[in-house]
Amino acid sequence: MQARHFTAVDLGATSGRVILATIGENGIGMEEVHRFADPIVETQGHFYWNFAAIYQSVLEGLAAIAARGIRPEAIGIDSWGVDFVLFGRDGGMLRLPYCYRDPHTAHAPERFFERMPREDLYKRTGIQIMPFNSVFQLDTLRRNGCSALEAAEKILFIPDALARLLTGEWVAEYTIASTAQLLDARTRDWDRDILSLLGLTPAHFGRMVQPGERIGTLSEEVQRQTGLGAVPVVAVAGHDTASAVAAVPAAEDEAFAYLSSGTWSLMGIEAPAPIIIEESLRLNFTNEGGIGGTVRVLKNICGMWLLERCRTEWPAMSHPELIAAAEAAEPLRSLVNPDAPCFANPRSMTEAIAGYCRATGQPAPESVGQYVRCIFESLALRYRQVAGMLRTLSPRGIDRLYVIGGGSRNDFLNRMTACALGIPVETGSAESTALGNVLVQAQWAGLVDSTAAMRRMVRASLGTTRRFEPTNKAHWQRAYERYLGVYREI
Repeated sequence: MQARHFTAVDLGATSGRVILATIGENGIGMEEVHRFADPIVETQGHFYWNFAAIYQSVLEGLAAIAARGIRPEAIGIDSWGVDFVLFGRDGGMLRLPYCYRDPHTAHAPERFFERMPREDLYKRTGIQIMPFNSVFQLDTLRRNGCSALEAAEKILFIPDALARLLTGEWVAEYTIASTAQLLDARTRDWDRDILSLLGLTPAHFGRMVQPGERIGTLSEEVQRQTGLGAVPVVAVAGHDTASAVAAVPAAEDEAFAYLSSGTWSLMGIEAPAPIIIEESLRLNFTNEGGIGGTVRVLKNICGMWLLERCRTEWPAMSHPELIAAAEAAEPLRSLVNPDAPCFANPRSMTEAIAGYCRATGQPAPESVGQYVRCIFESLALRYRQVAGMLRTLSPRGIDRLYVIGGGSRNDFLNRMTACALGIPVETGSAESTALGNVLVQAQWAGLVDSTAAMRRMVRASLGTTRRFEPTNKAHWQRAYERYLGVYREI
């Protein structure tokens, strides 16, 4: 098989990458050509994404590929969900987009529920209620008299906005749009009643495209700036978690759950249709779009965000050093609810963790190792809590958990997760988001014909995976009971 080249633009909550993928006889090879920060600008009391800098970094990555004399067959873009860019009538960007961690949406859901009850919003969209969802961001901007929103001709989610700058096309990719809480989960189209409450119509968004559809071709301007030719830009699963789940190395018909582990931990199952019932509402589970007509039934868990923020307060230490310090620390000294509101965006994460511990009658961590162990043990036990919720929703049960993303490299946490859940944990690719991005491009190019074929290609490329079996179940049962005893929404 002749080598085929594809490019994945993969934007995470802390950094972005341009990746060159090569598909050949030996599977899929992935090379990071360009890495860059996804910069957040703090000004006038708000947090924004420096979208122009992100776009410039993407162009630099594409130019680096062109400099090698390689012309990829396609380019795909994925990113985090919910955030969006406002464009004016002349096609120009009206302002920097808000970052989902900006505090302006504090208590926004409650304000929106005055006009549409929580239960009605959930039954329509199937989306987990979180203050930063696009529906609440837009409602907050409208309430605050945002001049950019008033002038907006188009509202594009982050990957769609990049596609616009690269191709000139206006699109709304389905999986990224599904995170906004603006779609009817069953029809998979815009909910006009919700849009009306926001003073919007479907015309404010681009044409809806599905993963695997061609968006357009690099504009002449971008061709000149990068040195690439008229390369197609293809709609992949634009939401990074949807791309990551596409690359889960599960066998066909396997009853599994996935954990996309990074800044956020996304734990869920694949379903053929939305699961929107009283129990999913009570447990606040989300139904987001997936590839191949699937729905990702999942819950967002605040993952390595806690550790990433703590690290900014400590002397520089590598991940192996942090894990070694955690392994040497006393087990189960302190536990927290990783999803407590106090951890959303505190000025000091270490103080937020210490304050939670003091408020729940526990000793506060005093060393780096104690902090890291507290975070990892708390995450493993939170995963057990969410897995228990998933079992009440899943029609098939859960026999195995696949950990994908950067967290797949964390053997210490994955071992604890297997023990906490009581089922085997198997790791997939640390590059699962970019890998899923490339797989959808490969399907567009005719190299694979189904999700099952994608996952066979993933397994062939990975070779052997790491597997962790549960042990010491009695110890972890006691740990879970203690975790529930200190679980708070502080």
